Amino acid sequence: MAAPQAGKFQFAIDRGGTFTDVFARCPDGKIRVMKLLSEDPANYRDAPTEGIRRILQEECGVSFPKDQPLNTTGIEWIRMGTTVATNALLERKGERFALLITRGFRDLLYIGNQARPSIFDLEVRMPEVLYEAVLEVDERLVLHRDGCPLSDSGQRVTGLTGEAVVVEQPVNLLALRVELEALLARGIRSLAVVLLHSYLWPGHEQQVGTLARELGFRQVSLSSEVMPMVRVVPRGYTACIDAYLTPCILRYLQSFRDGFASQLQGVPVAFMRSDGGLTPMEAFSGSRAILSGPAGGVVGYAVTSYHRTEERPVIGFDMGGTSTDVSRYAGEYEHVFEATTAGISIQVPQLDINTVAAGGGSRLFFRSGLFVVGPESAGAFPGPACYRKGGPLTVTDANLCLGRLLPSHFPHIFGPDEKQPLSLQASLQAFQALVAEVKASGEARPDLSLEEVAMGFIQVANEAMCRPIRALTQARGHDTSRHVLACFGGAGGQHACAIARALGMSTVFIHKHSGVLSAYGMALADIVHEAQEPCSLVYEAASFAQLDRRTAALEETCVRALEAQGFARSQITTEAFLHLRYERTDCALMCSARGYPAHAGSCSHGDFGTAFANRYRQEFGFTIPERAILVDDVRVRGTACSGMGQEEPQPVCKETPSLEMVTRCYFEGGYQDTPVYLLENLFHGHSVPGPSILVDKNSTILVEPGCAAFVTALGDVSITVGSGAVRPIGPELDPVQLSIFSHRFMSIAEQMGRVLQRTAISTNIKERLDFSCALFGPSGGLVSNAPHIPVHLGAMQETVQFQIQHLGPDLRQGDVILSNHPCAGGSHLPDLTVITPVFWEKEPRAIFFVASRGHHADIGGITPGSMPPHSHSLQEEGAIFISFKLVQEGVFQEEAVTAALLAPGQLPGSSGTRNLQDNLSDLRAQVAANQRGIQLVNELIGQYGLGVVQAYMGHIQANAEVAVRTMLRKFATRRGHVDRPLQVEAKDFMDDGTPICLRVTVDPQEGTALFDFTGTGQEVYGNWNAPRAITLSALIYCLRCMVGEDIPLNQGCLSPVRIVVPESSILHPSLDAGVVGGNVLTSQRVVDVIFRAFEVCAASQGCMNNVTFGNEHIGYYETVAGGAGAGPHWHGRSGVHSHMTNTRITDPEILEKRPLPLPPPR
Repeated sequence: MAAPQAGKFQFAIDRGGTFTDVFARCPDGKIRVMKLLSEDPANYRDAPTEGIRRILQEECGVSFPKDQPLNTTGIEWIRMGTTVATNALLERKGERFALLITRGFRDLLYIGNQARPSIFDLEVRMPEVLYEAVLEVDERLVLHRDGCPLSDSGQRVTGLTGEAVVVEQPVNLLALRVELEALLARGIRSLAVVLLHSYLWPGHEQQVGTLARELGFRQVSLSSEVMPMVRVVPRGYTACIDAYLTPCILRYLQSFRDGFASQLQGVPVAFMRSDGGLTPMEAFSGSRAILSGPAGGVVGYAVTSYHRTEERPVIGFDMGGTSTDVSRYAGEYEHVFEATTAGISIQVPQLDINTVAAGGGSRLFFRSGLFVVGPESAGAFPGPACYRKGGPLTVTDANLCLGRLLPSHFPHIFGPDEKQPLSLQASLQAFQALVAEVKASGEARPDLSLEEVAMGFIQVANEAMCRPIRALTQARGHDTSRHVLACFGGAGGQHACAIARALGMSTVFIHKHSGVLSAYGMALADIVHEAQEPCSLVYEAASFAQLDRRTAALEETCVRALEAQGFARSQITTEAFLHLRYERTDCALMCSARGYPAHAGSCSHGDFGTAFANRYRQEFGFTIPERAILVDDVRVRGTACSGMGQEEPQPVCKETPSLEMVTRCYFEGGYQDTPVYLLENLFHGHSVPGPSILVDKNSTILVEPGCAAFVTALGDVSITVGSGAVRPIGPELDPVQLSIFSHRFMSIAEQMGRVLQRTAISTNIKERLDFSCALFGPSGGLVSNAPHIPVHLGAMQETVQFQIQHLGPDLRQGDVILSNHPCAGGSHLPDLTVITPVFWEKEPRAIFFVASRGHHADIGGITPGSMPPHSHSLQEEGAIFISFKLVQEGVFQEEAVTAALLAPGQLPGSSGTRNLQDNLSDLRAQVAANQRGIQLVNELIGQYGLGVVQAYMGHIQANAEVAVRTMLRKFATRRGHVDRPLQVEAKDFMDDGTPICLRVTVDPQEGTALFDFTGTGQEVYGNWNAPRAITLSALIYCLRCMVGEDIPLNQGCLSPVRIVVPESSILHPSLDAGVVGGNVLTSQRVVDVIFRAFEVCAASQGCMNNVTFGNEHIGYYETVAGGAGAGPHWHGRSGVHSHMTNTRITDPEILEKRPLPLPPPR
C-alpha cells in the first residue's frame, strides 16, 4: 500500500443519512476508522470536518479547537461521498427554480411517460414536479427531412451530429427577458432550460443561458450541457435535478470549506459521483451526486473482492437501515444511463444499483394471512423497538430476538439519553403481541413459538432481497451460482449466508472494513472526467474515419481536463464508448471495445461492431444481423490513477483463534450454542466453523451452521457456504411459507416479463411495455402475475382455460399455443397470447401453464396499426388465431404463422401484417419468456416437490379469496347490512347512448357477491364491443384495488363472486363482432361502473385514447393517457394512465426522429 506524503494524512469520508464514516490513512501507514452521527448540532457543526479534527488531534497529540478552522498542512487529500443531494431530493428541500421549455410543451415533465407507479393504488401518487414556475419559450427546432413541408420553414443549421436542423422559430429573447425579470422579482435565482432537440443543436439553449446569467441568475442548468442525449423527458428531468440540487451542493461545499484554514486551498478535495468516479470539488453537481455514497461501496467491493485471474463475478450486497442495494461487477463497472430516484427519472451515467425496500429498519406486519416485510421503515427515529424510543417491530428486532445481535457488543447509543444498549425486552414484548395476532388469525399452529415467527420474518426478508439479485443475474442471462456475494453495510452480515444459500452461491466475501466500505472505496477510487456528444452515423467502414476523429477529440478534452488537475499524461488512461442500436429499434447499448482489438474492418479504437453484437446477444438473447447498427452518441471516460492502493498482506497466524464468549442463537433446527469471536482477534489463516458470530464495533457477521469462515491474507473474511440444516416443508398451510411462495410465484412472472422485454424487438413491447406475463394452475386458474397491464390479467385466464377445454389430451410437451380470438379469451386481436404447458416427469397432463400476452403494433387489417376506428367486423381488424400451434413438438411453425399473419390481405380493402419480421421476433420472444417460466417452475418443484408447490398454489389462491370475502363483508357492514343481502346499482352510457348496467348483490354472511350486468345494451355495429374476458379483467382489477392491501392477484379473487353478462350485449358480443375498441374504451367504462356501484372513486377519463396512422410499409400506434378520478381522501390526477392500462408514451424527440409517413404534397 503506497504510503502518504511525508507527514500527511489521507481522508476518505462517506457522509450518509444517519452516520458519517471516516477512513484515514496516517503518515506512518496506520489506519483509523471513525463513525459519527451525521447530524449532531449540539456537539459539532459538520460531521466530516469533526471526524477529520478528531483523528488529527488524536494522532498528532495537538489540540484543534472546534470553534477554529482546521489547519490543513497535515492533509494530503480529502475524498468524500455525500447524501446531501439525495436527502434534499427525498425531502423536497432543494432550491427554488423555474423551468424554461419550448412553447407548447409546458406540461411535458408533469406528464412524464404517463405511467402510474402502482397499478392497484387508486390514489395516483405521482412525484410532485420540482419546479416552482414554468416559462414557455418562443422557439422551435425541427429535424430536416426531404419532402417535409417544415423543412422549408426556416433557416437550416448543422447539428452536432452533422444532421440538418431547421430553426422553424428563432428564440424570442426580448419577450423572454421580461419574463425572466419577473422571476427574479419573485426571488427565483435558479433555472432549468429544456428546449426540444437541443442535444442536437444547443444554440437556442446557449442564447437563453447567456441572457439568464447576464440578468443575475446564479444557477442555469442547460439540458444540452447537463446530458446531451436524445429523449427530452429524461434529459429535462435531469436538468431540473441539476437546477434543484446544485445550489444545495454548492452551499454545503462552501460550509465545508469554511471549516478549514485558507478554504482548503492547496488541498485536493474530490467528491464521488454516481458513476463511481471522483471529480474535483469545483465540478461536483447535483445531477451527478444522487448515488454519491452507494457508488463508493461498489468501488470498494469491486477493487477488493474481484480477482482478474479467476474472473469470478461479484454481487454487491449493501444492507442498510431502510433498504438494501444490490449491484454486479464482472471486471468493469456496469452503468445505466437512465434511472429513477425518488420518482424522478435521471439521464446521466450511474452505476447499476438496484434497491429493495428491505433493510434492518424495515417494519414487520401480519396482513391478510401473510408475513410482510416493509416497505415501511422505522427510520433513524424512532428506529426499531429495541432502540428504546417506542419504535415498531423491525428486521433488527427479529435478529436480536434470535440471538444474532449481541447488545453487549453493540454501541451503547440508544434510549432518550443515547447511552443505553439495545433492549431485548422491548423486542420480545413487541413480538409477543405479533405472535398473538398470528395465532388469532387461525392460520397458524397453536404452539407456534416467538422464535419461529421471528425466523419466519427473517426468511421472508431474505426472499425479498433475493429478488433484485435474480433480476441482476438470471434475468440477464448470468448464472447466479457462479458469483461471489460481497456483503457490506451495517445489517448485511447477519443475512449473507442465508441469502447466498438461497441463491446457490458458494462464497461470501466480507471485507475487514465492510462497515465503512463506501468510505474505503472512495480511498481506492480514481479521478474521472467524461466527455460525450451526440452522433448520427451508421457503424460502417464509410464512417470509421469520422468516428475516430470525434473520439480522438473527446479523448483530448478528457486528458486536458485531468492535466489541469495536476496529473501527468502517464497517469491518465482513456476509454472510448459508442452508444449503439439496431436500425428501427429504440434500445441503445453503451458499448466499450475493451477485449475487441481493432482490425482492418473496424474503428481504430476497437471492434465496436462485434462488441455490440455480443453484448446484445448477452442482454437480449439474439442479434439482428440484417439491420444496420446506428451510432447515437460518442463518449470517452478519462481516468487518472490516483487510488491509494490496498493494504499489505499479513503473515499466516498459527495460533488458535481467541474465543470471546459463547451465546445461544436460534437457527432452523432450534437453539444452538454459538461461539463469538472478535474480528480484531482473527488473523490470516484462522478458520471458524459455523455456527459462530464474528463482531467488531461496526458490524456483526453470522456464520450459519454448515458454513465456515476463513480469514484471508489481507484480513478479510471469506465464508464457504454449505447446505446447512433445512426444515422440511409439507403441503399444510404455514403462514411463513405462504409469504415465501408468494414471492417465488411472483418472481416467476416478473422474470418472464424481463425476458420478454429484453428479447422482444418491437418498440411496443420493449419500450412501451405493452405486455403481461403470468403463471396458471393445471385447471387454468391464475396463480400469479407481474404487475403489468390490468386489462390482460383476467382475460389471460380465460384464454388458458379455453385451450385446456379445446385441446384436452392433444396438448403435449413441446407444444406452444397462439391465440387472440375473443371467443377464446382474447381482449382484441393485436394482443397475441402465447401459452405453454408445463409438464413434470411422468405426470400425464400439464401441471402448470405459463403465458405471455403482448400487443403487436400491426397484425394486418383495414388500417395500419390494426386499430381501425371504423371497423364493423372482427375480420377487418387483423389476423385471427383461435388455437394455433405456434410451436409443435419443439419446432417453431414459421411458415404457417407467416401465412396466417398475411391472410388478412386476402380481404378487399385489407392488408396482411405490415411488419412481419417484428411479429415473428416478438412471438419468439414470448416463447422464450414462457420457457424461462418453465425453468423457474421446474426449479421450484425440484426444491420443494410437486405436491408442496401445487398445495401452496392452492393456499395462495385461498388467501386472495379470504381477502376479497373480507372486503365484501366490510362493504356490506358499512352500509348497515350485517346479516341480510345488500344490493347496489350503477349505470353509465357509451357515447352513442348504449347503457352499461350493473346490479351487485352482496351476501355479508358468506362474503360473496353477484355482479349482474343484465340491462346492458346490445352489441353495436362498430368496434367498441368488449369480449366477456374484458369484463372479467375489469372485475378482478376492481376487487384487487378495493381490498386495499398487497395481496397476490390470482383466481382466488374471483372465487367469491358470480358474474352474469347477457349474451349478444356490448359486453358479450357475437363471434364476428368488431371488438378492437372495446379493449381500450369499454373496458375503462366497465371499471368506472363497478367503482360507482361501490362508491370508491370518481370516474376516470374513460378511455385509453388510441392514436394510430401509417401506410403499407409502416404504422404508428400510441396510447395517450387521460386521467384518474378523485376519491374520498385524494384528488384526481390528469395526464396519467388509469385502471386497465399503464403503457408508456413515446418521447417527443424519439417520435420526431422516426421515419413516419408524410402527408401527400398539396
